[in-house]
Amino acid sequence: MATTLTTTISPTTGAIGAVVEGVDLHRPLDDAAAQLLRDALHQHSVLFFHDQELSEEEQLAFASNFGTVGQYPLTKMFGGTAMTSTIEDTADSPPDADGWHTDITWIAEPPAYAFLNAKVIPDRGGDTMWSSLFAAYDALSPVMQRVCNQLTVSHHAGSDFRDRIARTVGDETADRLAHEFPPVEHPLVRTHPVTGRRALWVSGRFMDQVVGMHRDESDALLGFLMRHIENPNFCVRWRWQTDDLAIWDEASTNHRALSDHYPAHRVMRRCTVDGTSPYFIPN
Repeated sequence: MATTLTTTISPTTGAIGAVVEGVDLHRPLDDAAAQLLRDALHQHSVLFFHDQELSEEEQLAFASNFGTVGQYPLTKMFGGTAMTSTIEDTADSPPDADGWHTDITWIAEPPAYAFLNAKVIPDRGGDTMWSSLFAAYDALSPVMQRVCNQLTVSHHAGSDFRDRIARTVGDETADRLAHEFPPVEHPLVRTHPVTGRRALWVSGRFMDQVVGMHRDESDALLGFLMRHIENPNFCVRWRWQTDDLAIWDEASTNHRALSDHYPAHRVMRRCTVDGTSPYFIPN
């Protein structure tokens, strides 16, 4: 039986996020329901669903309504078959995503959308925050917008990427990864591929340097922009319940998974949908 259009979509803030009710994601979506959710995602950038205890297969089936489900680049490089990843925080494995970022911008075609299903949620803490990069761009002065519109940024997997990989799989494999994933360049302002809106496309530690700028100039500008997106008027903070599902648009958001639950146990299952090369269309 297909899900019918008895759906309500309630915005969570003025800038970003909406709660979706009346949809059972265990069941296939009909065309109208799928389009309704796609449109809502492009309008609100993040959608939240309660009470969705999904199997891995059900989560992947739902994600496929938004495009082709993709693999994490390292999984694919190593010949793995997994299409989801499990993010598990424990006392021995501390959370490591507590910093604003957009996922995997260190490849030429970063993911378009991400899907996160909550499996184990601590009694306190462990929220996730999202910031609207649409709102962040719109709030810049026209002069700063014109400056940013012209700029390109070199992205990499992070200055500590090789060291982190080497500790797990050894120097030889870490060197191979560094070779397989060299820095890539993306526009600082991104034209959304569906809506055409402009987003201030920053991605935290994955940004290395503004192309053509001296390092100190680049650090000053990117530092300002990363502080800019922290404005609470651009943000939504989600207090997870077990079996919640969140979807977000990677072309218009930053997010951070707060680490204030440490050392409590937290488990999330994630998958992504493939995207295309970011681009900027001038006026």
